[in-house]
Amino acid sequence: MAPQPSHADSSSKPTPPERPNLAPGLYVVATPIGNAGDITLRALEVLKAADVIACEDTRTTGSLMARLGIRTPRLPYHEHNAARQRPALLSRLAEGQAVALVSDAGTPLVNDPGYKLTTAAIEAGHAVIPIPGASAPLAALVASGLPSDRFLYAGFPPPKDAARRTFIAELAPIPATLILFESARRLPDTLVALADVLGDRPAAVCRELTKLYEEIRRESLTALAQHYAEMGPPKGEVVIVVGPPNPEAIGPDRSPGALDARLRAAFAEGLGTKDAAAQVAADTGVARRDLYQRALTLSQEDNA
Repeated sequence: MAPQPSHADSSSKPTPPERPNLAPGLYVVATPIGNAGDITLRALEVLKAADVIACEDTRTTGSLMARLGIRTPRLPYHEHNAARQRPALLSRLAEGQAVALVSDAGTPLVNDPGYKLTTAAIEAGHAVIPIPGASAPLAALVASGLPSDRFLYAGFPPPKDAARRTFIAELAPIPATLILFESARRLPDTLVALADVLGDRPAAVCRELTKLYEEIRRESLTALAQHYAEMGPPKGEVVIVVGPPNPEAIGPDRSPGALDARLRAAFAEGLGTKDAAAQVAADTGVARRDLYQRALTLSQEDNA
C-alpha cells in the first residue's frame, strides 16, 4: 500500500519560480518609443528581476509590462513627485535592492527628471547601470540623412515666438546637426522660426517613429515650413532634425554676445532700436525682427 502524504505535504503550495539574481543598483532602462518589438533582451531580464520599476506613468508602463508579461511592482516617479519619491528610491538602493528606472518611452533622462535620481544615486555611492535601447533623437538622426558625426540634442523650443527665436538664435552658430522635440500643434510655427533665424538649411521632420504611420519628410526648412503651413499641424510625436550651418556662416559676429555688442555699439552711435537692428542685420545676416526684439530688451535693460 502506498504511503499517504503527510498533512504538511497535502497543504503545501507550489513554490513560485525564483526571479533571476540582479545585483543591487539603479538600472536606467530604455523602453520602446512605439513598436513594442524594440525592447531588448537585456531590458526584459532587468525589468523582470528588479525589485521595483520607477516610471513616469504607472498606467503607461503597466500597459507595456502587461504585453511583455512582466509583473514587477511599479512606483510613480515624475516631475511632480520627484522630490518626495527620490528619498524613498534611494532608501531602497541603500537596502541593496535593484531599482529599474524607465520613462514613458525611449531612453530615460532625456526630457524627464531621471537625471536627478541618477546624480543622487551616484553621490550616495550606488551603482548606476545603463540598459541601452530605443531613443527618439537618435532614431530621427540616423533616418534624417543629415551629418551624424557631430550633433546636439536641444530639447523643446520655448512655446512663445519671441523666446523661441532667441533660443534658436543661440543654436545658430553651433557647428553640428540640431535635434529638437516639438509638439505637433506648434510644429508649423517652429519651422517658420527655424527658417527665419537659421536660413534655408536642410532638415527633416520625423513623425510617429517606429509606429504604424511613421513619416519622415526630408526637405529644406523653407519647404517644410510651407508644407505644414498648408497642411496644418500633423498628428503624433514629432522630432525635428536640422543640418549644421555652412562653415562661412559660423563666426563670432553671429553669437549672442557679439550681436549684443554690435547693437550697443549702434546705440552709442545714436541709432534707435529699429535702425540699430537694421544695421546689425545687414552686417550679420541675422533676421532683423529677431534683432529688433533683442534691441528692445537691451534698451530697456540699459535704461533701467
